Amino acid sequence: MRSLGNHQAKPSLSAIIITKNEERCIAKCLQSVEWADEIIVLDSGSTDRTVQICHKWTTHVYETDWPGYGVQKGRALAKATCDWVLSIDADEVVSGELRREIEVGMQQDKFVAYRIPHLNNFCGQIMRHGTWWPDAHPRLARRSQVTFNDRIVHEGMVIEGRIGMFKSPFFHDTAPDLEAFLRKRNLYSSLSAEIMFKVGKTGGITRAITHGLWAFFRMYIIKRGFLDGRMGLVSSVVMSMETFYKYVKLWLLSSHRTVKHGEMCGS
Repeated sequence: MRSLGNHQAKPSLSAIIITKNEERCIAKCLQSVEWADEIIVLDSGSTDRTVQICHKWTTHVYETDWPGYGVQKGRALAKATCDWVLSIDADEVVSGELRREIEVGMQQDKFVAYRIPHLNNFCGQIMRHGTWWPDAHPRLARRSQVTFNDRIVHEGMVIEGRIGMFKSPFFHDTAPDLEAFLRKRNLYSSLSAEIMFKVGKTGGITRAITHGLWAFFRMYIIKRGFLDGRMGLVSSVVMSMETFYKYVKLWLLSSHRTVKHGEMCGS
């Protein structure tokens, strides 16, 4: 960060996004970060209009293979050139309030990164309880002090320094309909089972049942998902089923059976 007399120069910001077949939501995402100094997009084989739409908003659009979430976001980070990096998913939007917090946060010296909460849309309802809120993760960081882990799913920033917390959330259109959400959770259960299998963990029907029941109890009762009404119940059941299937798929992998899955970039 350069110094101009007694004033600090405004720090610069790179917004990084990974995509695949995100034409439904990518324009809103890009529009919400058009104020950033640069926008980096890494696409992994979209067959819809995603790449074409991205080119309308930035010249930094790259097409590559799909190595998993963590590695792909690391690739996007490597292409960034600004002082700070904002990692945003294709189905997320930065509000005006969050933009102001980001701009103020980048001017501070107290933190090298910030967690950003998520206001999640589940089948047309904003979810404010359960594990849906605040659902905060590090998303803004000084470029020189951040990397990404190499997890194929549930990736995250690895920060060197103190992490702050913003009040304003991303708007996350995580589940525009139940079918899309079921596909996403099925994918995540497969990828999570593969991760667990590689580190020597084993599954089984009993473990699948107990872990699934605990996941439901935690989300619906302990985290008060019931306060989100009928959608709180539906989402708690779906999330607990993801846990159930994760351990079933882990058992299948341990039994030398095949678990198939597709690819998806939005998280």
